Amino acid sequence: MTDRHPPHETILDALDAAATGDRGFTFHSARGEVLADLPYARLRDDARALAARLLAAGLTPGDRVGLIAETEADFVRLFFACGYARLVPAPMPLPMAFGGRETYLAHIRRMVETADAAAAFAPAALKAWLLEAVDGLPLKLAGSIADVPEAEAGGDLDRPAPEDLAYLQFSSGSTRFPKGIMVTHAALMANAAGISRAGLETTPDDRCVSWLPFYHDMGLVGFMLTPIVAGLSVDYLSTRDFARRPLMWLELISRNRATISYSPSFGFELSVQRAATLDLGALDLTSWRIAGIGGDMIRPHVLRRFADRFAAHGFRLGSFVPSYGMAEATLALSFAPLREGLRTETLDLDRLESDGVAAAAGESVRTREFVLCGAALPGHAIEVRDPTGAPQADRAVGQVFARGPSLMQAYFREDEATAAAIDAAGWLDTGDLGYLVDGQIVITGRAKDLILINGRNIWPQDMEWAAESEIAGLRSGDVAVFSVDSADDEEVVALVQCRASAPDVREALQAEVEKVLRMRFGVAPVVRLVGAHALPVTSSGKLSRSRSRELYLSLGSAQA
Repeated sequence: MTDRHPPHETILDALDAAATGDRGFTFHSARGEVLADLPYARLRDDARALAARLLAAGLTPGDRVGLIAETEADFVRLFFACGYARLVPAPMPLPMAFGGRETYLAHIRRMVETADAAAAFAPAALKAWLLEAVDGLPLKLAGSIADVPEAEAGGDLDRPAPEDLAYLQFSSGSTRFPKGIMVTHAALMANAAGISRAGLETTPDDRCVSWLPFYHDMGLVGFMLTPIVAGLSVDYLSTRDFARRPLMWLELISRNRATISYSPSFGFELSVQRAATLDLGALDLTSWRIAGIGGDMIRPHVLRRFADRFAAHGFRLGSFVPSYGMAEATLALSFAPLREGLRTETLDLDRLESDGVAAAAGESVRTREFVLCGAALPGHAIEVRDPTGAPQADRAVGQVFARGPSLMQAYFREDEATAAAIDAAGWLDTGDLGYLVDGQIVITGRAKDLILINGRNIWPQDMEWAAESEIAGLRSGDVAVFSVDSADDEEVVALVQCRASAPDVREALQAEVEKVLRMRFGVAPVVRLVGAHALPVTSSGKLSRSRSRELYLSLGSAQA
């Protein structure tokens, strides 16, 4: 690729460099109308002026600032104003991923408390909610960007050092309450450089489109911060608007000749579902060279359906780029080779469950397909270890560890959790299980979700996907499988979202789920039906099995 700028020490240096060009951010409505243009030059000037106002209002360098991360220009201005003022922005989620107003307000309050924030800001539409959430907390400022007092322009602002915090990223909370992940400027710049140069090989001709939320690392780092480092423009659609009109995502790619856009598997699936009965007209996806997949377990059959549906509009199967990463590594750890598309392996599920070996399926009846997610970024390393901590041979499943300059500094004020996550040699325990093959990492699941039954390691997503794919009426995300302790062994539980109220329909669905899981996996699960949209998800939209387990335990033996 063309390295258009020298290496930067901080994201502010990158913004200063990007501001000399004509690129920037454009925000769109659900109908594709332009809501706001924010060239990088204007962003830099607006953020510096706002930084002076934040400091004049009593905030001091090092203070944390909670920011409810709506997809709008004011969030970006506040984020960079914090940087110029040497404050630490802490993006926080929007209400859409939560089960109700009170739950959301409690979550935001807990985040503000966890960050020990000195200020908190929300978009104007959520200002009242934020003020209620932080009521009684000792904040210096709270409200919207309009509530920051005016101030005379100050002198030069002190620049952060590479070892200073760039931001505090909350984990998605799939297995616990979110922790504050401390990301330094040095880690951010190492990851952004690795993404743009090695992972995506960006060029001046690239343009991005994103609907990913700014409170998630893939949206924040992948499509807000890295494009600044690479000097690329980005067109944004809010996550809420994408959920309502997913094909607008593809329309923006077509209209603006975008080349790079990412989504978890469910985003591709939702687009296929919405396009099933529509005439897509002149939609043209020939410019889309990198259709990235990340953020959750990759479902290859979903991606193939997407490629088949949109092939007539110029989409190429080889554009898919699987990747692997997490917020504790800033964002990315690996990318599959460009232009190769999906490389998968179909494995013998019995050998995988019983022996922990990734063996080719052969004539095996029970199989599962896995996606190769590439080799570690330059300067980084990925290792798979057995329970004693020894590195595993290729195709042996074990715990995934990673090391490199992109790793977090620590969990904010969580010394015990930090020590458990990063060892003395600087290796991060990712919490994932997987194996290596041909130098590429293959992720098989989360260690904490693994179900142990009669000496077999069963991945819950296998059971979830089996039910969703084989039972008519079930959709992706309708099933949550987990285990609970029983008197004799682990008990496998499946919570299933049911939209029907007729007793015979509900009884038939429950019986069918039980039958599929018993026949496919040899276990007799407890199946409970819950209402539509009742299964809890994380702030990034992932199914939360830990909270699903809590929901089940709260239900007791009652049928929801």
